[in-house]
Amino acid sequence: MQIDYAKEVATMKEVGYYDKNITNGVVVMVEPYSQQKQIQQVVHRILDANLDRAREGLRIIEEWCRFGLNNAEMAGECKHLRQEVAIWHTAELRAARDTAGDPGTELSHPQEEQRSSIKALLQANFCRIQEAFRVVEEYGKLYHPNMGKAFKQMRYQVYTLESDLMGYQRHQLLWRSRLYLVTSPSADLLSIVEAALKGGLTLVQYRSKDADDSVRLEEATKLQQLCHAYGALLIINDRVDLAMAVDADGVHLGQQDMPIAIARQLLGPQRLIGRSTTNSEEMQKAIAEGADYIGVGPVYETPTKAGKAAAGLEYVRYAVKNSSVPWFAIGGIDVNNINDVIDAGAERVAVVRSLMQAEQPTLVTQYLLSQLNRVQPDNPSMF
Repeated sequence: MQIDYAKEVATMKEVGYYDKNITNGVVVMVEPYSQQKQIQQVVHRILDANLDRAREGLRIIEEWCRFGLNNAEMAGECKHLRQEVAIWHTAELRAARDTAGDPGTELSHPQEEQRSSIKALLQANFCRIQEAFRVVEEYGKLYHPNMGKAFKQMRYQVYTLESDLMGYQRHQLLWRSRLYLVTSPSADLLSIVEAALKGGLTLVQYRSKDADDSVRLEEATKLQQLCHAYGALLIINDRVDLAMAVDADGVHLGQQDMPIAIARQLLGPQRLIGRSTTNSEEMQKAIAEGADYIGVGPVYETPTKAGKAAAGLEYVRYAVKNSSVPWFAIGGIDVNNINDVIDAGAERVAVVRSLMQAEQPTLVTQYLLSQLNRVQPDNPSMF
């Protein structure tokens, strides 16, 4: 029997099963129906693998919401999503599974072998879920007319959940933080900050008023990586753009900086915004505008705020009674006067020179925290 290759090519082109780039022009004699079944089987395997991946990732997030945060609402949202995914994970799709023949089971990456913190673990699994949902959204269009639309909506729900959860974690760690290091320019910036982190510090503000933007970007990036590794928060002084560029946890604004509302629009609801205040009027305004925390000071005169009169301990006492958000007494506080500030009612303090100029930042951090923790026992950060 003689085969009319030109006719076969024309027929295969018509039904969509001929690609010169793949076959090099050679006609492959495969029945369209048979090839369609093979493609269907591949799609089923892809959907099964990614539905499994999404369910596993959701369970990991759910367990942290339940046991780590004791947050029934977020845990319930994860469970609801997981059950919705399970509805689509049919016996037909699971029957297509071929674990032994899957080359992907041997693939791995060093970053998957360990997690530096709970934050890193959660972010990795959110990425895992979102990627899996995107795959299901596309391939699902070949399986069921409503599958793509359903998983598109679920993917957006996961984005919202991630934003809410990571924002919740930041706020929880902010409330637990007793000591706040505000950096000053130093050739040993990273080593000083790391020494303080080793002493238990969980909140750092990068402050560099006069450096070039290229230097700021480099230093802020390295600080973000360092704080991330220790499970600490990094706040950027003044610069919302820099905070966004390095994926920092928030920004600290002075009285002359942009309005909190504008910063919130740029940063979104999940990141932290702090505001410096020097009197009761500034405090109440900052709280009303939505500051997540405030600085209260300067308690003592300090070269960091040259020419600015000290607000004194009276302002600290006012904050004790009137601040509804976390606040940090700041300005000239050191190992010699911290107990006076604590006696005035402060539970949190921010320092600059006390740590940046300390010979042993780790020990000074531990001492300051020990004094603050005797006022209110510290609940160690789980993040």
